[in-house]
Amino acid sequence: MDRETAPHGLSPLDRIRRRLAEGPRREGEFNGDGRDLAPPRPPTPAAVLVPLVVREQAPSVLLTRRTDHLHHHPGQISFPGGRLEADDASPVHAALRETEEEIGLARSHVELIGALPDYLTGTGFRVTPVVGLVHPPFDLTLDAFEVAEAFEVPLAHFLDPRNHQEHSILHEGRMRRFHAMPWHGYFIWGATAGILMSLYRLLHEEA
Repeated sequence: MDRETAPHGLSPLDRIRRRLAEGPRREGEFNGDGRDLAPPRPPTPAAVLVPLVVREQAPSVLLTRRTDHLHHHPGQISFPGGRLEADDASPVHAALRETEEEIGLARSHVELIGALPDYLTGTGFRVTPVVGLVHPPFDLTLDAFEVAEAFEVPLAHFLDPRNHQEHSILHEGRMRRFHAMPWHGYFIWGATAGILMSLYRLLHEEA
């Protein structure tokens, strides 16, 4: 698939595929900056696509930057996705639908290989990260209202612990900690970085 081969003898994408096929290590496994909070109501179901692009030289991760005028998380780096709608049959359906709506990536280019543990956000969402391999060539058509740009970051950047940061901020009287993985002027943090940390742990918590 790609020319970078892990010490285990498998490429990173092959290792991810294998680990996801094994299923969750623990029933009900989840993480996120909202996992220790007690929200006044049940979290809202949402889903994102974690698009791993199968490039000839090395795999990459497709990310988006939200437009600056949005009410929620303006200008932040994110995965394509959103809350589940009434006609969404599953988180997978929601992730693929939102991806088509936001960046115009047809689901025919996406090979679904599994899902990471649900991520609970401090804003009250339970996000299912659906992992898919994206096979070029493909064209993107961005929703100009929601998406300012789409770009790719080498997967190796997120799998290198030297690029992992942890920050804290006092929010509503509580100290909140969050991950960050900056890349070439893009500050990748919050739920996006937390989900990428789940991907990292997937490969580094093997028995």
